Amino acid sequence: MHFLLRLSGKLMRLKKKSIGLIILAFVVISATIAFLLEPGTFSNWFNAFYWVMTTMSTVGYGDFFAATVAGKLFTMFLYVFGIGLLSLVIGKVIDAMGELQRRRGAGTLSFHGKDHVVLINWNRKTQAAVDEILCYTPDCRIVIIDESGQHPLQQLEHVHFISGDPSSDDILLKAGIEGAKAAIVFGDTRIDEASLTDGKTLLIASSIERIAPEVHTTVEIMQEKNIQNFRHVHVNEFVLSHDAISRLAVRSALQEGNSEVITQLLSREHGDDIYEIPRDAAWHTYGDAFQALLRRGATLLSDRGDLGINRKLDQPIPQDARLYIVSDEETYRQIKG
Repeated sequence: MHFLLRLSGKLMRLKKKSIGLIILAFVVISATIAFLLEPGTFSNWFNAFYWVMTTMSTVGYGDFFAATVAGKLFTMFLYVFGIGLLSLVIGKVIDAMGELQRRRGAGTLSFHGKDHVVLINWNRKTQAAVDEILCYTPDCRIVIIDESGQHPLQQLEHVHFISGDPSSDDILLKAGIEGAKAAIVFGDTRIDEASLTDGKTLLIASSIERIAPEVHTTVEIMQEKNIQNFRHVHVNEFVLSHDAISRLAVRSALQEGNSEVITQLLSREHGDDIYEIPRDAAWHTYGDAFQALLRRGATLLSDRGDLGINRKLDQPIPQDARLYIVSDEETYRQIKG
C-alpha cells in the first residue's frame, strides 16, 4: 500500500503528456504479455489488446478471460495497476477541465479567433453593448478586457474575458486585437477625474492604433474639449459620454414623443432600425434610390452622415456613397439579398 501511494503521488506530479505516454506504453505492453501468456485464448494480439482495454475500464464483457494461473495473476495485476492508471487519467482530465474553467473565469486565457468585437473596460454601458451586439448578431464573438480579475459574463459562451491593463501590448494581443472586426473603448468609471479617464482612453486608443491600425475603433470621451487630443491616433468614431442622454432628455421635455422615435433607432429591440445597404446599379440619383426603396417598405435616410439627401433627390449618387435606410429586419434582408 505504501508503494502504491508513493507511485500514485509521483504519477500525479507528472505532466499530462508524460502520463498519456506511460498509459499507452502500459496498455501495449500488457496486451503483448497477455497474448504471450495465453495465445490460445486470444488467438491474435488485437484481441489481447481489446481484453486489456475492457478489463482496465471495468467493462468486462466476458467474451475473453484468462484460463491459466499465470493469466489470472496477470488479470489481478491489471485490476490493481491498470484500473488505477485509468482512474488517474480520468482525474487528470476532470482537473484539466476545471482548471480551464478557472482560467477562463480569471481572464488568463488568450483568445484565438477573428472578426470579433473587443470591448474595453467593464461597466453598465459595456453590459448594454454586449446585449446590443448579441441582438444584432447572436453568434458574434465578443472579448472583454478589464482590470478586474473575474469574468463578468461567464455564463455566455460567446463572451471571452481578458484580465489586465488594456493599454498593454501583451493584453491586447491576448485579446486577438489584430484580427478583431471592431474595438470599443469605454471610459473607466473607476477613475473619478474626467480628464484622467480620457487620458487612459487615449493611451488605450494609441496602443490599438499602433498594433492594429485597420481595426475600426470607437471611443467614449468624457469631455468634449479632449476630442482634439484623439485626432492624431485616427480613432474612427467618438461618443461623448452623457451627451446623448442629456440631449434626449431635453428633446423629451420640449417635444413630446421625440425620445420614443430616437429610442427605436438606438436599439434593435424596439421598432425599426437603421441599416446600411449596397448601392443598386439601377439607381442614378438619390431620387431613384428613394422611390425604389420606398416601394419596398424602407425609407432612405442618409448618405454617410448627410441627412439632407431628401432635398437633393435630383443629384447623382457618388461612387463612394454609403446609403442608410430605416426599416424592419425582414425588409432589410430582402433588399440586401
